[in-house]
Amino acid sequence: HVQLVESGGGSVQPGGSLRLHCATSGYTKCMAWFRQAPGKEREEVVAFDSNGVPKYADSMKGRFTISKDNAKNTLYLQMNSLKPEDTAMYICAADLDWGPGGGYCPPWQHVYGYWGQGTQVTVSS
Repeated sequence: HVQLVESGGGSVQPGGSLRLHCATSGYTKCMAWFRQAPGKEREEVVAFDSNGVPKYADSMKGRFTISKDNAKNTLYLQMNSLKPEDTAMYICAADLDWGPGGGYCPPWQHVYGYWGQGTQVTVSS
C-alpha cells in the first residue's frame, strides 16, 4: 500500500501561479494528476505517454508542468497563468504495478489504485 498527500493549493488571482506537491509514502510505478471541479466529472490533468513523456490535457498545455523528485518520493505540478476555469480539487493518483513500465502512465482513471484526498485550487479575482 501507499499513501498520497497533496499540498500547495490555495486561492490566487487569474494569471497567478501555484506549485502543487504530492508526497508518497513509498515506491509507485505510475503517477498522474487529475482534477475535479464542482458539479463536474473528474478529468485528467497530466499523465505520461508510452515513451514516458508528459501528456497534458489540451487546456493545460503550455501552462502546467509536471516533475518528480524520486529521492523525496514527491510529484509536483507547477501551474502558471491560472484561469478561473482551473478552479478545482487537484488530486494525484498512483499505482504500484500497472503496465509495461518505461514511464507509461495513461490518463485512464481505472489504472490507478491509490488516490490522494486532493488540494483545492481556487482562481478568482
